Amino acid sequence: MNPLQSPPAVEIDVTTRGAVSLAAPDYARAKLETVLRRTHEPVLAVRVKLTQEPHHSVVRPSVAQAVVDLNGRPVRAQVAAATMQEALDRLQDRLGAKLAKARQRHHTAARVDRSGEDHRPQHVERAAAERRIVRHKTYGLARQSAWSAVLDLEAMDYAFHLFTDAASGADSVVYRTDGTGPHRLASTGAPADPVPGLTVSTAGVPELTLDGAVERLDLAGLPFVFFTDTATGRGNVLYHRFDGHYGLITPARD
Repeated sequence: MNPLQSPPAVEIDVTTRGAVSLAAPDYARAKLETVLRRTHEPVLAVRVKLTQEPHHSVVRPSVAQAVVDLNGRPVRAQVAAATMQEALDRLQDRLGAKLAKARQRHHTAARVDRSGEDHRPQHVERAAAERRIVRHKTYGLARQSAWSAVLDLEAMDYAFHLFTDAASGADSVVYRTDGTGPHRLASTGAPADPVPGLTVSTAGVPELTLDGAVERLDLAGLPFVFFTDTATGRGNVLYHRFDGHYGLITPARD
């Protein structure tokens, strides 16, 4: 360590799940400290989650995830690898790139970040009859522009981002076409107005029950389904989790 450099003052909170080695948390802290020393903005909190998947069919069973509160802006990175040490080495690189991009977000347009695409966690194959909605998140959607939503998607390393479009007031989602391609916008109600630099989905958002959304997700073979819930009239997202089950995101009631 350079004697002129001091380690980050913020505590790095590390949690583990599965058969993670006892040495992994300290290794994770060392890797994250290296990244944070290059960050000039205040870091308010750091959370790291290490998961060792038990499934023998998973090629990359070691998953490392980090979320950094960068002066009030969350920045997230997640990678998977054959071993936890390799996962943490890759997490260091990916998080460093995400933090650098977050610093530039107010000065440059968002670009697709394909670094680390080959090291995302691998989906566990699970029979449809065994799948359950094991996570249901409900929260007030941020009211923002489509490009602001894209920037949040990139900063948080998400596959999609659900928000309220500031221009139309409609529940909307931004995502990468084919998982890695250009960003696309879809909105409930009438198709969204053109947004420079974004492709806009012209296909209507389906109105579905939750059971109908599950059926469509299974039949379509897509990573997620954005739909208008028939019970609430709000835009919801049902998605495949890496553990083979489903996750559901719904807006909080006004």
